[in-house]
Amino acid sequence: MFSQKETRKMVNIHIPVSVLNLGPIRQGESIKDAIRSMVDLAQATEKMGYERYWIAEHHNTSTLISSATSILIKHVLEHTEKIRVGAGGVMLPNHAPLVVAEQFGTMANIYPNRLDLGLGRAPGTDMLTASALRRSHDEDSVYSFPKDIRELLQYFGSEKVQGHVKANIAMNTNVPIYILGSSPNSAYLAAELGLPYAFASHFAPRYMEEAISIYRKEFKPSNYLDSPYMIVCLNVIAADSDKEAKREVTTMQQFFLNIVRGTENPLLPPVNNMDEIWSHEEKAAVSSMTSVTFSGDKDSVRKQLTNFQEKFNVDEIMAVTYIYDEEKQKRSYKIFKEIVEK
Repeated sequence: MFSQKETRKMVNIHIPVSVLNLGPIRQGESIKDAIRSMVDLAQATEKMGYERYWIAEHHNTSTLISSATSILIKHVLEHTEKIRVGAGGVMLPNHAPLVVAEQFGTMANIYPNRLDLGLGRAPGTDMLTASALRRSHDEDSVYSFPKDIRELLQYFGSEKVQGHVKANIAMNTNVPIYILGSSPNSAYLAAELGLPYAFASHFAPRYMEEAISIYRKEFKPSNYLDSPYMIVCLNVIAADSDKEAKREVTTMQQFFLNIVRGTENPLLPPVNNMDEIWSHEEKAAVSSMTSVTFSGDKDSVRKQLTNFQEKFNVDEIMAVTYIYDEEKQKRSYKIFKEIVEK
């Protein structure tokens, strides 16, 4: 048996780290400002050595700019040099696979070996908006998700695997596809297809442990991947002191309070006391949604990461950092990158 000390030595915290950006609009910002902020953060994290920079998809919300995800991806690619940029993700119920293949195939030809495509099953909005977005009302496109993924894999593949309908500009680009999820169902699908899997612990951590276990246990090697590749997306609020981080966390808490209340406030500055803002029930709901969060100074976050890796040993962590001050947000990403490097 290994001693606890020996086990800790075997824990791998030196793993790739990446960024997920939902494109929140800060209080006092215009949409144009928020787009500039998105590019600015991509350039900063590229210099820090982050692996990839993903942009989410959300609709009918006044607080996020990530509604035309592929256009934002193209914009970020244009203003960066080497960091991988992708969708975290494209919500396939809203899009025809052929159109997605043509869009991402075009970008893959302009920016070779820099593009990722994360695919989700949820609509990324409310049901009325989802109905307005939906490409077909004859078929429930949520349930066609596995078929749609197989179509995309075919469109990005070689000429010999193509059918009558082709996305010619996407052929042979082999854009890497990642399955996104927040439930065991997505884990089974990613394992069955032999694709990398990214779990959304940043807002839906309830099934994280079960999903990771299912994915690894059920994984089938494929033409795309020999062994499981597990990404966990989680919240990271790092600062130069625990006290500072504790205050900065309140911006994230207010962001999730929006979701609990169904309100649409912009990303707000930190506050001294959240108990003056939320009820006990709201606090419990937000705490549940954000239970997988690394926060504190460098030593605190390192300990949290080490404990997390002792239990889950994931291949990559994708950090979401809701911090109002842009420079402090960059500082948080810098601290986190330094932790996994040293």
